Amino acid sequence: MRTEIGAVAMRLFLEQGFDATTMEQIAHEAGISRRSLFRYFGTKEDIVLGNLVEAGLAVRDALEARPASEPPWEALRAAFESLALDPEYSPERTLAISKMLYGTPSLRAGHLEKQLRWQELLVPNIQVRLGVATGDAPDPRAQAIVACALTCLAVANETWTRCDGEADLAQLFDQAVAAVRG
Repeated sequence: MRTEIGAVAMRLFLEQGFDATTMEQIAHEAGISRRSLFRYFGTKEDIVLGNLVEAGLAVRDALEARPASEPPWEALRAAFESLALDPEYSPERTLAISKMLYGTPSLRAGHLEKQLRWQELLVPNIQVRLGVATGDAPDPRAQAIVACALTCLAVANETWTRCDGEADLAQLFDQAVAAVRG
């Protein structure tokens, strides 16, 4: 049911705009009561950003599947590539959602909050790659690498969105990483 409601809501958001779409409209279109809608999603932002939690877990799993000897930056890049494999999102749909995300302050703030959660998920693996024993105090190097990689990913995504999806996202990410590491 959650998936069906999300699909209805995304259709409305993309047709009408995020701010112009109400929870009442979503409930009506989904054929449920407003109260039932709130059992599944607390806010409109939750509908759009809910998949980011799952995506973060998928990135963590992809990172953990990388060879232990692979350097942190290369492992993170490969793990991020797993995001592009979601068959549910065509490039056109992803672009439309990205434009909505970057054009809506509340969505953008929520997106940044979810990325902080991703950082918590990814840092332990990078610490191990840096030779820090599990259970040791947090290593600022691992935290910095993950934070920078996530920022590079966000910058690449925003640039890709502003270019109407015409640029190569992987290349944009590589350019951002090169600037940070250079």
